[in-house]
Amino acid sequence: MNDKDKNFHGVDRREFLKLLAAAGFGAMLPGGAWAEEDMGPAGPAPTIPRRAFGRTGEQVSMLSVGGILNLVDNQMLLHRALQLGATYWDTAASYTQGRSEEGIGRFFEANPEARPRVFLVTKSGARNPAGLTGELNRSLERMHTDWVDLFLLHGVKDIGALNDEIKAWVERAKREKKIRFFGFSTHSNMADCMAGAAKLGWVDGLMAKYDFRLMREEPMKRAVEACAQAGIGLTAMKTQGGGPVPADGGAEADLAAAFVARGFTPGQAKLKAVWANPAIASICSQMGNIRLLNENAAAAMDRVSLTHADEAALGRYAARTACGYCAGCARICETAAGGLPIADLMRCLMYERQYGAPELASETFRQVSARKLRRLGPHSLAAAETACPQGLPIGRLVAEALHRWKGQDIG
Repeated sequence: MNDKDKNFHGVDRREFLKLLAAAGFGAMLPGGAWAEEDMGPAGPAPTIPRRAFGRTGEQVSMLSVGGILNLVDNQMLLHRALQLGATYWDTAASYTQGRSEEGIGRFFEANPEARPRVFLVTKSGARNPAGLTGELNRSLERMHTDWVDLFLLHGVKDIGALNDEIKAWVERAKREKKIRFFGFSTHSNMADCMAGAAKLGWVDGLMAKYDFRLMREEPMKRAVEACAQAGIGLTAMKTQGGGPVPADGGAEADLAAAFVARGFTPGQAKLKAVWANPAIASICSQMGNIRLLNENAAAAMDRVSLTHADEAALGRYAARTACGYCAGCARICETAAGGLPIADLMRCLMYERQYGAPELASETFRQVSARKLRRLGPHSLAAAETACPQGLPIGRLVAEALHRWKGQDIG
């Protein structure tokens, strides 16, 4: 193996190139396409590296399969994930009205030997012991398993949700061996929630919105460090840094031009930026097809680091597109608007416009409080818009969200 072969996670460069070829990115490598004879004979297939998940003693794959899709009809995606070593699977009781968990259950029923290989995560929107017990039992039944590896409270905005009552429930669920570890996910007020978790002493892992934009902010840097010191396993989500307003084509084209000669896509570069922090155990990515799974797996296995020029390109892109991105600082806009669910509506728009996932957007909207939505008005929206550090046109965006999902049943 020569010097250039040492850029990859314990795998021969030729094997990595084969994986890129499967993902359809051969022509994007420096020098364009490669000759078949350069790859040599077939060897062991490369797999996604693992990282320690806090102080749990678990090693999890750096790339996690995000289950916010109908996995009943995507069984081949799960098969391919196992082949690549993406053995951290994330879902939630609410995803696709239960079809995500049911799809995982169908897979385990047909492939029971796979269950011990998978670090399985699911989430509950409940905030009381009875609700948590009910959702956990239903999740176990759907997924044909006796336990989940990590059970999360879904969408925590305030660390106060993790009270003594919840702590007692967690201890009981662990004694019953229904869950191994516990934590929460957070899309809003992430730095505050993470800093609070580090002080509790009973949070094993958490999943937070974290991307090439947020990782530059001092509160987030301090929160990540606090969690790492507390031994909390960290999973990053929403790492592509999209928002409710799509970026203009010029910004996207400039970013692509900055990375094409480096041999990876802008999406892969954004993943690399997050993985550069060793405190991040895994990235949870929604990968709705095998091509994207292959692309992200290739990024995980490639050890070529971002250069200062690469980081600068991402920084320029972040600054240029900031006014279309919701940074999740709900405490600012929602306090200004009297507690109205501004951040949740921004997330609905993001799912539809950036993820291309209208069903997920609709599902998220259904969970928004109807009582709070009825209180939305010009004065509260104007106050939220004035307070927004990103300069988002909140009034217009909320109107677009309400028009888009007008008449839909909500919570």
